[in-house]
Amino acid sequence: MKPELLVMAAGMGSRFGGLKQLEPIGPSGEKIMDYGIYDAKRAGVERVVFVIRKDFEKEFHEQVGAHYAKWVDVAYAFQELDSLPKGFSVPQGRTKPWGTVHAILAAKKAIASPFIAMNADDFYGRRAFEALAGWLSVPAQPMAGPAEQYAMVAFQLAKTLSANGTVARGICQVSEQGLLMTVAEHTALEAFDGGVRDAQTDGSAMTFTGMEPVSMNFWGFRPTLFEHLDELFLEFMKERGHELKSEFYIPLAVDTMIRTGRASVTVLNTPDSWFGVTYREDKEHVVSRIQKLVDAGEYPQSLWSK
Repeated sequence: MKPELLVMAAGMGSRFGGLKQLEPIGPSGEKIMDYGIYDAKRAGVERVVFVIRKDFEKEFHEQVGAHYAKWVDVAYAFQELDSLPKGFSVPQGRTKPWGTVHAILAAKKAIASPFIAMNADDFYGRRAFEALAGWLSVPAQPMAGPAEQYAMVAFQLAKTLSANGTVARGICQVSEQGLLMTVAEHTALEAFDGGVRDAQTDGSAMTFTGMEPVSMNFWGFRPTLFEHLDELFLEFMKERGHELKSEFYIPLAVDTMIRTGRASVTVLNTPDSWFGVTYREDKEHVVSRIQKLVDAGEYPQSLWSK
């Protein structure tokens, strides 16, 4: 069974200052997600589900979704603020989405096969897609321990930072057997002379070497995930659903599943480098990186011309 691709594209792009998913960055006007979908197709993916906001469905379809109809099966799922468990409502004054767990849950009726989950504004590289697609193409094997078997591709922390501001990353601990032990979300990471630091709310900072493996929301899941996320999101809403800005991130959900014995996660590595657009000032760097890959023959001058 060939894996599907879930593209999380509902982010409002607040730090970027617009819909960064639709910004051209390739030599023929390609968007950053074009390269991810192109790499996914090369890895065998034939169906893409975009998680977007309903209010920019028309613009997104015209500029993005319709573009792929000749190449892959395209479907949409909508991450709406009021799509909540029964008995819950949006607190007055809240405008912020509920996070990546909520985004993935939006697609639970649209996906029935093993799937790759990715951010729309991140570049992961061809080999990263090949690694996840290859892993997902092999049926889960009976094993002692957790019934759920998932995977993720890890990138090196220092190579995922922005020169233009802080970023959020899931910092991982990996066992000698290559299994994810923990993943902890850090939301204010930036480089400094001694490595990488994460500013804390009390004014202190956690420090890292920069060599740590991190999650960039590039996961290999099976449809069994949705049932677990339903339960975890319900717990989140009970505890924090009254807050105006709290979000439930998929690394935290995965970490909880590992700690409670519900899942094991294989960590895959790739020689490719990640890059992406968090701030508007990041765009120039991404454009340059893409052009170098085109010049090296990794990608054609125009992705979808043939």
